Amino acid sequence: MTSPESRAEDHRASFVAGARAGIPYAAVGLLLSASFGVIARDAGFSVAAAIIMSAIVFAGSAQFTAVAILVGGGTAGAAVAAAALMNSRFLPMGIALGPSLPGPPALRAAQGQTVVDASWAMASRGDGTFDRWFLFGSTAPQYVCWVTGTTLGAFGGDLLGDTSRFGLDAIYPMFFLALLISEIKNRRAASIALAGSVVALALVEVTPAGVPVLAASLVALWGLRQNRKTA
Repeated sequence: MTSPESRAEDHRASFVAGARAGIPYAAVGLLLSASFGVIARDAGFSVAAAIIMSAIVFAGSAQFTAVAILVGGGTAGAAVAAAALMNSRFLPMGIALGPSLPGPPALRAAQGQTVVDASWAMASRGDGTFDRWFLFGSTAPQYVCWVTGTTLGAFGGDLLGDTSRFGLDAIYPMFFLALLISEIKNRRAASIALAGSVVALALVEVTPAGVPVLAASLVALWGLRQNRKTA
């Protein structure tokens, strides 16, 4: 049986390893959030509102979607609904992560706030369990850079000018593709990824933003449950 001191050392080691692994994603997030800061200001957000949104929501796709709807004349309700759908993928991700988080419901919910795509994928042990301290560590630099980038963009947007010329719109697809490739470790995983992709592509033109992501996530969750049944 390991001592409390040994467990604490293991936790610190996992946190540090996670923080190091999260730095490349944090660097990308810094660029994307700076772009968000500029776009949010152009959409009429105050500097404080843009920064607070990033600090609370901390989800690029949802934030960009909400701002795009507001700029297009949509209501605040529509923006919130679309952002919620974009973030709906975290529901099945949270269900998968839940058993790896100790403590009462409130504490587990608080720990679950650290889930972002890259951290969740990297913290997976490959057997259906997750290293929560690695998750915490990898999310920490990403959060700091996301809020910092938004602050820089909100205050210095005039210096950056039109951020579309930097090709930042290509980062998101490549980011998720890299995560997907890292998770395809066997034929079963490849089959589940292919099924999710087919479902998402079939829905992308006929459903609101976020629904294809949710449907693909549910396919992945179903695949995880099937994998546990056959394990």
